[in-house]
Amino acid sequence: MTDHALDRSTIIVNWNAGAALAACLDSVASEALAGQEVIVVDNASTDGSLLAAIRGRGWVRVVQHTDNRGFAGGANAGAAVARGRVLVFLNPDAVADPGAVTRLAAVLDADPTAAIAGGGLADLDGRWQPGAARFEPVPHLALDTTAGRRWQRRRRQPYVVDWVYGTFMAVECDRFRRLGGFDARYFCYGEDLDLCYRVRRDAGVVWHVPGARVRHGRNVSAVQRFGSGRDAAAVLGELHFYARRWGAAAVWRYRACALGKYALKWAWQVVRRRSADAAATAAILTTCWRFRESE
Repeated sequence: MTDHALDRSTIIVNWNAGAALAACLDSVASEALAGQEVIVVDNASTDGSLLAAIRGRGWVRVVQHTDNRGFAGGANAGAAVARGRVLVFLNPDAVADPGAVTRLAAVLDADPTAAIAGGGLADLDGRWQPGAARFEPVPHLALDTTAGRRWQRRRRQPYVVDWVYGTFMAVECDRFRRLGGFDARYFCYGEDLDLCYRVRRDAGVVWHVPGARVRHGRNVSAVQRFGSGRDAAAVLGELHFYARRWGAAAVWRYRACALGKYALKWAWQVVRRRSADAAATAAILTTCWRFRESE
């Protein structure tokens, strides 16, 4: 096992996150005051967000790229220079509750089999957001929904799950590096699912920790890149995962279930004259229909 100089390294991958990045850094300033490490990896932002955010915050370590390497590539670059025993990945449009980073990392210390812990998520007004999901395609699409997740909303204690969202995720540094980090073939979406799958195959346990919470904004970077196609991009990431890790049968199950689910959703949105939502759902349907395993 590698000797680490610090307990935790918080890694934030930024691409044009605007003022959200400064708010994110302020929410983890206590980590720096406690002697821990905060790293910002900037993927060639053009909005001035990096310079504005690090001004007056000399405790931030910066890794600056000349191109946009996506979340996976950026996160791997931060992990490569990190000195912490635990890596904590935090989205630039998320604001951590006081003590959230410490509570999340503590779950990895409490269980020797624990390899990944994902935090609880809420929107900026404090309304609950999902932070974990299932591997199996049909239960994932059928039950990882607003209605199917009602029981999750009531949970307060950590519990074991298949996979957690990379929005706020803690990972053992040694295991992360040994497994090759995030798979950089996923530019954005799917890399968290893929890493949790490989960790589970490596006999690691994945925990969801509702009590370690961040308030998550409106996917600032992803919306700029994908616009109304953001949800379709997330579905594409999941399709790539099933093609790469589970094979053709899983892709078929996912596509069949997704086409049925989103066709019904699209029809309902058309009837309700919700044209913008219907266009976004149509993009998902197109993605599922056109997907090929060789992509």
